[in-house]
Amino acid sequence: MKTILDIISLSTEYLENHHVEQPRRESEQLVADVLGVKRIDLYMQFDRPLDEDELQNCREVLRRRAAREPTQYIQGSVEFYDCKIAVSTDVLIPRQETEILVDKIVKSLEGEELQDKMFWDVCCGSGCIGIAIKKRFPQLRVVLSDNSPFAVEVAQKNAKENEVDVEVLLGDLMQPFVGEKAHYLVSNPPYISEVEYEKLIPEVRKYEPREALISGSSGLEFYERFAEQLPSYLHSHAKVWFEIGAEQGDGIKKLFEREGYRQISVEKDWSDHDRFFFLEIE
Repeated sequence: MKTILDIISLSTEYLENHHVEQPRRESEQLVADVLGVKRIDLYMQFDRPLDEDELQNCREVLRRRAAREPTQYIQGSVEFYDCKIAVSTDVLIPRQETEILVDKIVKSLEGEELQDKMFWDVCCGSGCIGIAIKKRFPQLRVVLSDNSPFAVEVAQKNAKENEVDVEVLLGDLMQPFVGEKAHYLVSNPPYISEVEYEKLIPEVRKYEPREALISGSSGLEFYERFAEQLPSYLHSHAKVWFEIGAEQGDGIKKLFEREGYRQISVEKDWSDHDRFFFLEIE
């Protein structure tokens, strides 16, 4: 009988041969998931033998990971800002950078009068941003939107699972909000150029939805549309947050400076790359 340590050792070698980064950690996590325990608990059970069903399940998840399927898709969910967010290949996997963005929004909204204020999450994907904000500030009216019916379905499921009352609309960019205005808006839109897309790691390029990643030839196409359309959809002094691509800060800043916005700022992520964009309308 193969023990937990045996399987971890064999799995580590297997994933390493398939060029998966951090193969030992990945092996431990996948085995822990199959066994329904935390990764740290494996260290107390290294000598425990696995039965045939457990071995078969380990083989299956390792096969998927060796094919470069992201661990998050194999697991089916991720922890995100005190929420459990279901993910599938219909939506992007929430990143740590997006969690930082949510934290910035939370700090900005703390202390404000939020009762009946409107908050929109445009290009919501899994719904992680809007759901996390609603969970933190239940007095806000939160509406999510995406142009993918599959993403809308995932976001609705996540709202239900996290027990938050949000509306999820289907439509392209601002189209679902015609005739309405928001006090707050956030978007993590597609911002990868077609050239950049070809250089992405296999986990992203092979499995994450292409339409949620690629903006167009420049990577700025969605921000250009936002710059043109946003003024008619925002209340006075409304606040807007974007997640942006590395080195896109100057280009996006010029778009909104030209449109007469105020309090425009670009902030870096932990790797010192452009990542967050904030503005307030007159």
